[in-house]
Amino acid sequence: MSNDGMNYAPKGKPNPVVKEGEFPVAVTALDHGHINGMCNGLIEAGATLKWVYDPNPKKVEEFLGMFPNVQVAESLAQILEDSSIKLVAAAAIPSERSALGNKVMESGKDYFTDKTPFTTMTQLAETKRVVERTGQKYMVYFSERLHVEGAVFAGDLIKDGAIGRVIQVTGFGPHRLNAASRPDWFFNKEQYGGILCDIGSHQIEQFLHYAGCEDAEILHSKVGNYNNPDHPELEDYGDATLVGDNGATQIFKVDWFTPDGLSTWGDGRTFITGTEGTIEIRKYVDVARQDTGDHLYLVNKEGEKHYELSGKVGFPFFGELIKDCINRTENAMTQDHAFKAAELCLIAQEKAIDVTS
Repeated sequence: MSNDGMNYAPKGKPNPVVKEGEFPVAVTALDHGHINGMCNGLIEAGATLKWVYDPNPKKVEEFLGMFPNVQVAESLAQILEDSSIKLVAAAAIPSERSALGNKVMESGKDYFTDKTPFTTMTQLAETKRVVERTGQKYMVYFSERLHVEGAVFAGDLIKDGAIGRVIQVTGFGPHRLNAASRPDWFFNKEQYGGILCDIGSHQIEQFLHYAGCEDAEILHSKVGNYNNPDHPELEDYGDATLVGDNGATQIFKVDWFTPDGLSTWGDGRTFITGTEGTIEIRKYVDVARQDTGDHLYLVNKEGEKHYELSGKVGFPFFGELIKDCINRTENAMTQDHAFKAAELCLIAQEKAIDVTS
């Protein structure tokens, strides 16, 4: 696990849904380390990584260190012209994700991008038109729910009625800054989109999923740069309040203030209140108790339970995504859900009050 979250790449138990070579995948745009987690998940679900392309040879070399059996393409066009490729996975600079995805989908392939999928409403509108025109998928790696076993299990508990109807979700998404190791685009707001658009997208997506909302309203949002005057376009803090179309509410906070003494890159937590119980997910660490992640605390009419879930739940999203691409279904995540999470984080960013300006 990366010390700053940039290269967060969980590994789970292989659970292939296809045979070797049945679902070839290409990889491009190695700008964010999340691409490694995306590829791990796909491989464990049975995908075959066939091609990798990035204009930076050093990034390709580093990628091959983790995935040595992948062929190096000479260009993006070589990937897009390969009719055997079913899906293209990419972790481009956030402001470039939409245009790349549009090009991939126009070539007749599904697209799997790191979050956040868009940095402007114009990008979202254009990609919606491309999806409608091509019938291809524009799927998003919301890793803080999809690639955390505690978060997966929380969804299963809610689906099974363990805490009744969800009425409130509170999320904390702190990250370690490690400014010296970050690329230049990380500090350029036009490129990264703002903190609520970027890491805030995880929080909003989880709210929609856990609370069963198809839409929500941003009631209030704030951003600020409290401690990074050398990087004036960086927002190192953000929070927002939402109400869903079913009356459920959300409060979340994201920041770049993980203390140096924490054993991992961020103490990510989610608190879920239902009409018949509560859930707390301690995703990456159980502070001062255990340095392992995937702890879940459930309280309901049956009592109090502590689950240690690492290595026990798996990551079903990736297998469902592969099957969705093959069967043209929407079991892993609906396109409407991905687009709505993206839209709401853009609105939260646009409405945000800058409390430190």
